Amino acid sequence: MYRWRYVEIELERKLRSSGAVLVAGAKFIGKTTTCMRFQKSFIKLDRKSAIDLARLDPESVLKGGHPRLIDEWQSVPELWDVVKRDLDDEYIFGKYLLTGSSTPVDKTDIFHNGAGRISMVRMRPMSLFESGDSSGTVSLSTLFDGGKVTTAHNDMRIERMAFLICRGGWPVSVIADEDIAIDITRNYYDGLFLFENSRNGFWRNKKPDVMRAIVRSYARNISSEATKSRIIEDVRQNVERSLDPKTFDDYKEALDDLFLLEDMEAWCPSIRSKTSIRSSPVRHLADPSLGAAALAVGKKDLLSDMETFGLFFEDLAVRDLRVYAAALGGEVRHYRDNTGLEVDAVIHLKDGRWGAIEIKTGGSENVEKACASLQRLSAKLEAKSDERKASFLMVLTAVGDSYTRADGIHVVPLSALKA
Repeated sequence: MYRWRYVEIELERKLRSSGAVLVAGAKFIGKTTTCMRFQKSFIKLDRKSAIDLARLDPESVLKGGHPRLIDEWQSVPELWDVVKRDLDDEYIFGKYLLTGSSTPVDKTDIFHNGAGRISMVRMRPMSLFESGDSSGTVSLSTLFDGGKVTTAHNDMRIERMAFLICRGGWPVSVIADEDIAIDITRNYYDGLFLFENSRNGFWRNKKPDVMRAIVRSYARNISSEATKSRIIEDVRQNVERSLDPKTFDDYKEALDDLFLLEDMEAWCPSIRSKTSIRSSPVRHLADPSLGAAALAVGKKDLLSDMETFGLFFEDLAVRDLRVYAAALGGEVRHYRDNTGLEVDAVIHLKDGRWGAIEIKTGGSENVEKACASLQRLSAKLEAKSDERKASFLMVLTAVGDSYTRADGIHVVPLSALKA
C-alpha cells in the first residue's frame, strides 16, 4: 500500500520549474516508488546488463516519454552530462527524473554542475505523519500563518515512541507487522556496508568495520556538538583502531554520500552585540533507527536510560522537522551562542519567517526550562537583530497534550505535528 510523501510537493514544484530533477536519499526510503508516480517512461540501472548498455550507449537511456525516470543514475555518472547536453539542445520542463542512493562513485565524471537545468530534492525516511503515527492536528504551515494550537488530548505513550525510534521511517518497516518491523530495520542496517561486489574501487576499498565504528560513534554522540577529534577518539577507544583525521574525513564523506549522516548546521542571525554565535554542527543521523541498530539497543534499553532516550528522540524530531520544513520551502538549523543560550531547532523559511523549537521528552519542569530558552532567544533577537519577530515559539514533546501557554508558547507532541 502506497503512502503519500511530503516530497511529492517539492517534486511536483521542481518538475514545473526545472528540466531535470534529481531525487537523492538513502537506500530503501521509497525514492523509486514515489518517482514512479510521476514518470511516463523509466529505466532502472540496478542490473549489470543495464549498466553496461548505458555505458556503451548513454543516449539510449534518454529515449522514452517525459518525464523519463532514470533510476540509480549514479551507477553511470557520465549520464549527468548526457542529460545536461540534451537539455541544452531541447529544454523542456520536467523532462527527466533522476534518483540516486549515493553521490556518484566517481565524481570526476561530472564536468558540469547542471545549474539552471538540474535541480535537487532531498528525500528522507518517513516522518511520523507520513507513516500514520501522527494525528497531524497541529500544522507548521498554519502556525507560520499566525494560526493557533487548539488544546487537544494525545494518546501517544512513551513506550510507543521508543518503538518508533527503533523502527524508523523505512517504508518496508512501517507497513510490516510490529513484531518484525525492528528486525527488518536491523537487516537493512546490516547490509549497508557490504561493498565487496562493487564495481568501483572507492567503495570496495572501504572497510566495513570502520564505517560501522563511525556510525556507532555518531549514535553515542547523537544530538550533540561532538567534535571531529572526539569522534575519532571514540572510534579508537571502542574498536582499538587508530584513525587519523584524513582517513576519518574520507570515511565520513562516504557516509555522507550514502545519505546516512545529516549534521545540523548553526543558524546565524545578525545580532548587534558582542554575542558570538557558535557554528559547530550538531551530529545527527538520517534516521534514529540507524543509531539504535548500530548500538544494538531496543525500546526497553531506551526506556531504561531516559537521557539516551531524550537524545534519540531529539534525532527523531529533527528528522520530522526536516521533512516538514522542506515541504514549506524552509530549512532546519540550531542556535547556540557564547552566553550559553541554546535552542534545539529553528525553522527558517525563504521569505524570512522563522519559528524556534525546543525538543523535550516532556514533564512540566523540562517544558518550563525550554520555554525560558525560547523567551530569551526571542527577546534577544527582537532587541538586537534585524530578524523579524518569530512566527511562533514551540516546545516539541514526546508525550502529552497540545496546548498554548499564557505566554503564547505552544506545547505540542511530535505525534500531533505535520507540515
